[in-house]
Amino acid sequence: MSAARMAQVLDRRLALDMAQVTERCAVAAARLRGRGDEQAADLAAMDTCFRELNEIPVSGTVVIGEGVAGEWDHLYVGETLGRGGAEVDLAVDALEGSTLCAKNMEGSIAVLAIAERGSLLKVPPVYMEKLAIGPGYPDGIVSLSQSPQDNVRAIAEAKGVPPSEITALILDRPRHAPLIEAVRKTGAAVKLITDGDVAGIIHTTNPQESGVDIYLGLGGAAEGVLAAAALRCIGGQMQGRLVLDTEKKREQAKALGIRDAAKVYDLEEMVRGDCLVAATGVTDGALLMGVRFSREVIETDTIVLRAATGTVRRISTQHRDFRKFRLEA
Repeated sequence: MSAARMAQVLDRRLALDMAQVTERCAVAAARLRGRGDEQAADLAAMDTCFRELNEIPVSGTVVIGEGVAGEWDHLYVGETLGRGGAEVDLAVDALEGSTLCAKNMEGSIAVLAIAERGSLLKVPPVYMEKLAIGPGYPDGIVSLSQSPQDNVRAIAEAKGVPPSEITALILDRPRHAPLIEAVRKTGAAVKLITDGDVAGIIHTTNPQESGVDIYLGLGGAAEGVLAAAALRCIGGQMQGRLVLDTEKKREQAKALGIRDAAKVYDLEEMVRGDCLVAATGVTDGALLMGVRFSREVIETDTIVLRAATGTVRRISTQHRDFRKFRLEA
């Protein structure tokens, strides 16, 4: 398929289809908000995602999913989904922030990316060291080859402010204690999140509202690629380096064609070509409102992003036909 034809397919046919998938995943998970059962919320969203993806007009291969074949019934890496059509890569996180959903905390979302076949970086189920900033900065201003302190100072200098006016977003994990200390020594503030680093990285694109200037730290590699797809659409810079600290992980990476265990991937290497990203809020957050239930309607808040045009569409939907959600109740 030509690049022009692929671009047309990604734009015209899939944007609303993708929104429908993430909306229904979000509703399925939101029914279990605050129940304290992460697994139940995850499974509800995953089952819905599997069913809905099989209804969209693509031949999609899961590149980023829930895990490997044999360990998961659905949404495993390599699974083919869709009812036929353009051959595309799929990156899926039916419920990003399952702990947030189970505890009814801010920031849980359902997210899906669709990209040209072969354009998403294939990664094993490992950690990735991540660094991300929003648009408007000179290329290469931050780098994983620099210390966290140097990256914070570079952002501050580019903004024309002291480091004390910079905020870094970091996952609240014991492994990040040295990183947090290093950032705070510059005078910068640290904002900690318990989960949800896809949304966290997206926050760097709008520091005026989110208050986040830079994302730093280790998180899931799969979530890193999903976040890179979003930045590819909105703008920004990102680097990622896989943490391949055991022989098993190195063998998994080698099976995916990764030969250099220490390679630093930039945004264009994680996501090449055009892509679409859709995300729907499950719980309220700075990025999206959560699902609202009432007697007559279910309300959802969704964004759809596209790399080729740099567009960000916000879709506020009132679902009045509850039969569409009958399998999620």
